[in-house]
Amino acid sequence: MPYYEVRLSGSGGQGMMLAGTFLAEAAGVYDGHHIVLAKSYGPEARGGACRSEVIISSTPIVYPEVQSPDLVLAMTQEASDKYHKDIKPGGIMIIDPEFVKRKPSGPIIIYEIPVTRIARETTGYEITANVVALGSITALVDWVSRGAMMKAILDRTPEGTEELNEKAFAAGFEVGKAAHGKKLAEKVP
Repeated sequence: MPYYEVRLSGSGGQGMMLAGTFLAEAAGVYDGHHIVLAKSYGPEARGGACRSEVIISSTPIVYPEVQSPDLVLAMTQEASDKYHKDIKPGGIMIIDPEFVKRKPSGPIIIYEIPVTRIARETTGYEITANVVALGSITALVDWVSRGAMMKAILDRTPEGTEELNEKAFAAGFEVGKAAHGKKLAEKVP
């Protein structure tokens, strides 16, 4: 595994900071890779722009800042507009179509995954959208394992919410797997 940069972005209250922590722990603690985690909040506590960034590498990380992400999750239109230009050519952008109405363009692969709606329908709580998103990301990439991601999530979630988070993750994983399969089928002549 060479080197991957990830940016999880949205607004305060959507769980992007916690999602970044889950991803970093899954890749670093449980899958054994080198990681860097950085978090950035807007001036507002809830509703302001925020992002967490994770670098995952099989070798020590020399520069600890995301420059050209391999994957961006955009949970708001503002995040999509701001960060789609940074994605490396051929990189992945996941957008939540409930909040991102103008799809970005460029030499990137875009997945429209309604993580907020899936969270609401699967668990009854929009707050689990970040876990749905992580399930989708895990299905779309090969640089974090499903077992490590689930362990990281369950180790940090409040007692009594394990089943809820397992459901959210599984729903996201299945949607991500289906979306990935669809994109692969579209590429076949």
